[in-house]
Amino acid sequence: MKARVHVMLKDGVLDPQGEAVRHALETLGFTGVGGVRQGKVIDLELAETDARKARATVEDMCGKLLANTVIERYDIEIG
Repeated sequence: MKARVHVMLKDGVLDPQGEAVRHALETLGFTGVGGVRQGKVIDLELAETDARKARATVEDMCGKLLANTVIERYDIEIG
């Protein structure tokens, strides 16, 4: 079973990488970009065949390693 985790900084947390991308876009002539938030996508191939169990396992992975839940939020897609 495949799982995809989208990890982003929580609203209100400073995103220096996103700001650097926004500035670079402005430098390249792309105007009108008010803000950029950068995140990460993690694709997992799981041996689990039960979607509910797979989601629970990935939730555990996120809480322990894949996301810093103090400053990041995450969304999980199971498929």
